[in-house]
Amino acid sequence: MLSLHKKSLMIERDITDKLHYLAARFPVVTLTGARQCGKSTLLKSCFPAYRYVTLEDMDIRRQANEDPRGFLANFGAKTIIDEAQYAPDLFSYIQTKVDAENETGMYLLSGSQNFLLMQSITQSLAGRTALLKLTPFSMSELKRASLLPATLNDWLFTGGYPRIYDREIFPTDFYPNYIQTYIERDVRQLRQITNLSQFVRFLKLCAARIGQLLNINSLANECGITVPTVHAWLSVLEIGSIIFLLKPYHNNYNKRLIKAPKLYFYDTGLVASLLGLEHATQLSTHYLRGELFENMIIAEYLKNEFAKGKEPRIYFWRDSNQNEVDLLMETGGALHAVEIKSGATLNDYYFKGLIHFQEISHIDANNLTVVYGGDADYLTQKGRFVSWKNVSKTKQQGV
Repeated sequence: MLSLHKKSLMIERDITDKLHYLAARFPVVTLTGARQCGKSTLLKSCFPAYRYVTLEDMDIRRQANEDPRGFLANFGAKTIIDEAQYAPDLFSYIQTKVDAENETGMYLLSGSQNFLLMQSITQSLAGRTALLKLTPFSMSELKRASLLPATLNDWLFTGGYPRIYDREIFPTDFYPNYIQTYIERDVRQLRQITNLSQFVRFLKLCAARIGQLLNINSLANECGITVPTVHAWLSVLEIGSIIFLLKPYHNNYNKRLIKAPKLYFYDTGLVASLLGLEHATQLSTHYLRGELFENMIIAEYLKNEFAKGKEPRIYFWRDSNQNEVDLLMETGGALHAVEIKSGATLNDYYFKGLIHFQEISHIDANNLTVVYGGDADYLTQKGRFVSWKNVSKTKQQGV
């Protein structure tokens, strides 16, 4: 498996095997994900024999839009087309070409604006392309390269964007520039947002609400914008793979269930920057440390599913009496319940919500896990404690 180089080190991406597998079976493979999460590097490393072209280049973009047939004739098959969403008409010509030649691995497409990319795919490439999503580095990827930050606070603060590790950039230098670039390039292309400072304020308000139930009216009031604008801006952040919404689990266990989703970010380093943190040590006493930890663990499960080419089936559960399970996962026809606690000390009380849920749902008692901020795994009479460092192992076991 190949991916990002850091001096003499090579950071393997978990998605690599799936990427090769699908390219050998579909005429087109489309890779989406946030800006600077490593899409271009991964594709070029995995497929060195392919030609690479990016539609970020305005001259090439103009050719792809004005003469798509000539563009494809010029570059031919076995081509990586980066930021393909900038030439939506090109997809119809790709469809014609792959239908005529009926070969696998003809084109590898990538893009950071998933909505625009999916619009073009739905119209022209449905059934002809496999879809994969890349995220910033996971813990398992960094552990293999011996680059995972040593402490939990360091990992929460640093996050997983490749450039931080590739170029040895301190997070306080990387994320402010990333945010500015994201706003200037992607946001303006997706929405006509004239007040960018107000959008930045909105982004920071979202960061302060990680792990909380999404309250649209509260966001609108605090940011001084309308409810429809909140919906539109949340959509922008979802499209750009900045945030995701975790939906509540409904299976008639209790009619008085919470219906609002929870808000999370794909990367906690970005959240830490939006919260104004300047060093990892500040997390020790930060009021959102527990939510950041919860965000990180849930994002790790997401990354694992995306690396397998799967659409994650994960949820949370909460009723009106405040009984709650942080994470529910449907895997292999079974339901797994996970409680997430940032504390490093074992406490049987952490199983209270899990046991209540097990009693009303009748899921297997062996499918109850507490992921906590300690360094070692333990098996107790109540259930299993899994260290944050070993979440990748539980993922491999379907837990």
